[in-house]
Amino acid sequence: MISFGGGYPDASLFPITELEGIVHEAVAVSGRDTLQYTVSNGIPRLRQQIAERMTRDSIPCAEDNILILQGAQQGLDLVAKMLIDKGNVIITENPTFLGALIAFNPYEPAYATVRMDQDGMDMDELELTLQRNPGAKLLYTVPDFQNPTGVTMSLERRKRLIELANRYDLMVLEDSPYRELRYQGTPIPPIKSFDTEGRVIFLGSFSKILAPGLRLGWAVASEELTQQLGLLKLAADTQCSTLNMSIASLYLERYDIDAHIKTIRETYRRKKDLMLDTIRRTFPQNVSFTDPSGGLFTWLTFPEGFDTTRFMADHALPEAKVAYVPGATFFPLEQRVNHARFSYSTQADEVIVRGVSALGQLLTSRSPNH
Repeated sequence: MISFGGGYPDASLFPITELEGIVHEAVAVSGRDTLQYTVSNGIPRLRQQIAERMTRDSIPCAEDNILILQGAQQGLDLVAKMLIDKGNVIITENPTFLGALIAFNPYEPAYATVRMDQDGMDMDELELTLQRNPGAKLLYTVPDFQNPTGVTMSLERRKRLIELANRYDLMVLEDSPYRELRYQGTPIPPIKSFDTEGRVIFLGSFSKILAPGLRLGWAVASEELTQQLGLLKLAADTQCSTLNMSIASLYLERYDIDAHIKTIRETYRRKKDLMLDTIRRTFPQNVSFTDPSGGLFTWLTFPEGFDTTRFMADHALPEAKVAYVPGATFFPLEQRVNHARFSYSTQADEVIVRGVSALGQLLTSRSPNH
């Protein structure tokens, strides 16, 4: 079975040798500290290191603006818990990250969606949506190499989003776990960098740039919001693993994580190019797809009436032995069945070619509306 489904990083890129030495040091040398409880908002040194990285990325901040999380996913839950009461409106891109909907749904929000194009969320439609939902509490966006589409929000739209958020008193949750995986083009400043009123909460993660098994992410917010989120984290799990936070901090101290990220970027760019070239060569011309400048995903759009869930169950899995993620569940309101998310990150080059070619052969051998 060949899976283009999960948004996993390529495990062959994990810095195993370096981490092995660091884990030994963290336990054998510093075990009395690294195996003990620590402060709920995260060990101070790691928060300092993240604040330094964020400041270099156009988000000036200090240690007290950083909250260490169990992956960025925990940030989605804590922000919703802090801000959302039953019936409050959350505005999302359409489609949006399924994991965010899973995190938000227990708080029983109402959703309003905004369409996307190649430059991200449509700001004219966002303004109309805000006019129709004047009490909207939160806007959720993945502006860099969005999950599921791979699309990046333009600089102009980021600035306008802040203008609209200020005008309509809207909180913004900027979820950017793929931000450092840009492999072509020029980085665009984070939305948070334009925030003058403390209404943007930025989420980052070590999962895609170091190792997801560490379960470490972070939030960047005003001191007041960071303290409130910290209290909710204290109630939820007391703290992240002291050992894992120490491992991440030691890695940042001992090694050049930017050189490591450069290797990751080069690998994912090659895999993306290979997948898209194979799609162009083997898929019917009525299937379109995004060409992301970073991240882990491309988003395929099939003709109207084509059901990607049914096609996978009836043909892709049994005949081609290939899996992907059908797109319907990424839509918060009206599910659209003619889309699919493909991840190119985990499979070897030859497996990408074999799997995509097998799907292309299946698709071209039958009616596109089959």
